[in-house]
Amino acid sequence: MSTLSRRHFLKNLGLGAAALAASRSTPAAAAPEARTNVLLITADDLNCDSVGVFGCKTPGITPHLDRLASEGMRFTHAHVTIAVCQPCRSVLMTGRYPHRSGGEGFHRITKTDTPLLIERLAAAGYRCGILGKVGHCTSKASFEWDMKQDMPQLGMGRNPGLYHKFAKGFMEESAKAGRPFFLMANSHDPHRPFSGSDQEGARFKTAAVTPPSRTYRPDEVRVPGFLPDLPEVRREIAEYYSSVRRCDDTVGAVLAALDASGHARDTLVIFLSDHGMPLPFAKTNCYLHSTHTPWMVRWPGKVKPGGTEAEHFISGIDLMPTILDALGLKQPEGMDGRSFLPLLRGKKQDGRTLVFTQFHQTAGRKRYPMRCVQNARFGYIFNAWSDGKRIFRNESQSGRSMKAMRAAAESSEDIRARVDLFLLRTVEEFYDFANDPDALKNLVGDPKVKKDLDALRSELERWMVSTKDPALDAFRHRADPAALAKFMADEDARAVGGAKRKRKKQT
Repeated sequence: MSTLSRRHFLKNLGLGAAALAASRSTPAAAAPEARTNVLLITADDLNCDSVGVFGCKTPGITPHLDRLASEGMRFTHAHVTIAVCQPCRSVLMTGRYPHRSGGEGFHRITKTDTPLLIERLAAAGYRCGILGKVGHCTSKASFEWDMKQDMPQLGMGRNPGLYHKFAKGFMEESAKAGRPFFLMANSHDPHRPFSGSDQEGARFKTAAVTPPSRTYRPDEVRVPGFLPDLPEVRREIAEYYSSVRRCDDTVGAVLAALDASGHARDTLVIFLSDHGMPLPFAKTNCYLHSTHTPWMVRWPGKVKPGGTEAEHFISGIDLMPTILDALGLKQPEGMDGRSFLPLLRGKKQDGRTLVFTQFHQTAGRKRYPMRCVQNARFGYIFNAWSDGKRIFRNESQSGRSMKAMRAAAESSEDIRARVDLFLLRTVEEFYDFANDPDALKNLVGDPKVKKDLDALRSELERWMVSTKDPALDAFRHRADPAALAKFMADEDARAVGGAKRKRKKQT
């Protein structure tokens, strides 16, 4: 970012000349022996293709993320492990699949002997700070952050200036203490309520919410191919993109704080989204747009600027082992992920041709178990819950889009079919994601791809065996409605039991 553009950006944040002067401090002034800091920035509900460098055509949507990508490496085949907020972040903190850590839903991990990334960093002398999503990222109640500021202290998680303020203060305090830092800066954008929406006005009645640096009109955006292009859908997508722009504002604010600290050159910066947009066929599912994340890494002197890693798959389970490896810290036993540090160094790495993703339950504790395996072309999804009667309900149905789709379904057979698929699903789905990224044509039953389908079924079964997936028996008996019904009865009992334990704990 040029000095003029940074001055304009910081002025818009209300930070003025002092912050600009501080941001000019020379990163190279950091002591040669300084330990590597880590800045992990996450977005909340950001689709991968909503970022400019990942193909978004919305004008000027993510200038700060595009800059970050130009200064480091971005990954074409990057996925989170589970497309819902708290379980996804539990994976990032543990390096384990949700059914292996007990972090399947909106609760802390149940297997409390599981090592956490932040525990390992704290034990190594790092000061650990967090901005936003504190409850979702604190996988154990016993862990104490050195600094934490949550949604109310951050302008409902939507005020870039406050992110800058607290990030800058934390970095300064770490420098005074002579300790390296790990800062997890979590934007609450573009999670609902979207900028300028009716939901935003209803939810934040008494809170002043900072507007994005640019607001988008419906005619400026492209409706995702997995949704019908209806007026109310387009309107909601425009509100979503305005929130994406404010997320990018927050990223820029946090990076400006890092520049001001003088530690940009000795800080490993990682950015990713926790999952796809909160709209039908994205968040809380196992489609390509559910888990595909805009992952980028900047590490001056270690990662070549402007690179794109387009061959290997990486996943959320790989974050913890990669950070520990990069810092030279011991890897705990039992992690499912593994370090992709060789990829950051421009090397190849075996065993990265597939990614396994999953889903367990919604924020409302409704169980909809799904498993998915993807390679560079195809994706196979197993929906253990689909019986033609159970109806899928999630937060993504709460806005304009699903209401508009339901209304349009009354006169359009095509839209009715999409609505029915979303609500009822089918036990098996198989898509050519390379040519059909929006998952519009289920290829199960197509003899032309039977060999590819069987190969991914076998890969999924091997993975389920190796990770002791409790859904294994249901998968092996997926053609037996009685077996699936028994599995779902057990799943529903787990959800009810968990809700009762939560209520008892609260009282």
